[in-house]
Amino acid sequence: MVSLPRPANLGRIVALTVVGLLVIAGAVTLLRPSADMKMLTASFPRTVSIYEGSAVKVLGVQVGTVDTVEPAGTSVKVTMTYEDDVKVPANAKAVVIAPSVVGDRFVQLTPVYEEGPVLEDGATLSLDSTAVPLELDQIYQSLDDLAVGLGPEGANKEGALTRLLQSTARNFGGQGEQFNVTIRNLSRFTSTLDSNKEALFSTAREVERFVKALADNDQTVRDFNDSLASASGLLEDERDDLSAALRNLSVAMRQVSSFVKENREALSSNIKGLVRVTDVLVKQRKALDQTLTYAPVALTNLFHTYNPQTGTLDTSSNMPVGNLEALADDPASALCSLVTTADPNGDLCDALVDALGRSAPGKSGVTSRGKVVEIEHNDTTLAGIVGGGR
Repeated sequence: MVSLPRPANLGRIVALTVVGLLVIAGAVTLLRPSADMKMLTASFPRTVSIYEGSAVKVLGVQVGTVDTVEPAGTSVKVTMTYEDDVKVPANAKAVVIAPSVVGDRFVQLTPVYEEGPVLEDGATLSLDSTAVPLELDQIYQSLDDLAVGLGPEGANKEGALTRLLQSTARNFGGQGEQFNVTIRNLSRFTSTLDSNKEALFSTAREVERFVKALADNDQTVRDFNDSLASASGLLEDERDDLSAALRNLSVAMRQVSSFVKENREALSSNIKGLVRVTDVLVKQRKALDQTLTYAPVALTNLFHTYNPQTGTLDTSSNMPVGNLEALADDPASALCSLVTTADPNGDLCDALVDALGRSAPGKSGVTSRGKVVEIEHNDTTLAGIVGGGR
């Protein structure tokens, strides 16, 4: 037979079971953060007065607590949790804040979230993203080191600091007015810089671009410096010759100056004449261009037609008999008809009429422009025509 437990014993067993379950649930709750909390791990160089349960704040408002503080070599690893609905920027930093000389410290997450990505659950912050306050004993130690360094066993061991202070006092004694003026001028200078800060920054940017251009073309700058050094070396080697050349140039310039002073009127007249010649050349540029174009061909033809054995110009005429008769009767009209193609403006024809018109009266001719002139015919030979043209 199986004996059943008494009702009193049964109630005690149930109570113990419930208490055990509550303890287990509490332990699980304490060891494991709730689902609405985020975890963050940060490494600090030291964590004075930071313990498990220390507050984690944002802008002074507590949003979480420190869970564990564990040494990790030369740093301290701090694990903390904060509320899930609190947004912390992805570039946040953890800073240990000391509100007073004596009192608990807390960890502050900064800066305040405004926009952008947020810090993920389980994120880790390195030493570069954490900061701790300067401890009071460090301040005392720094003051002590300074006092010892300036004391009779340090910089003032030989009275150097005392002599410096005494010399400074003697040099600056009675210079209060000058100090006042200097401070005022410095104030004006800083005001001027503040008023022209845009121009100053622009100048700094241009200098930066110039330096960057030099850096980007470093090899070119080096080559230029090498070439300049070579040129300097060459000038150094030829220093005597260069000095002699400069002396000779100085003598020559003095002689030229004396010549110009003595012949100022003649030079002025020659320059004026040269100006007139250049004006004529400019005005007759078209004719000069034609002359330079056709003169070589004409001279070549003349060279080929000259017969040195007989001293004559040997040519063959392709003109028909009728044109020859017209040339004999009215040379101006005949020649104008020959040069019509090469002289569309009639300038050459007018020149021929003017040249032949001074030979003999008796005949009239018509130029390519319709100008009626009286043409003389004393001598219709080539020699007569050329002579008449003169």
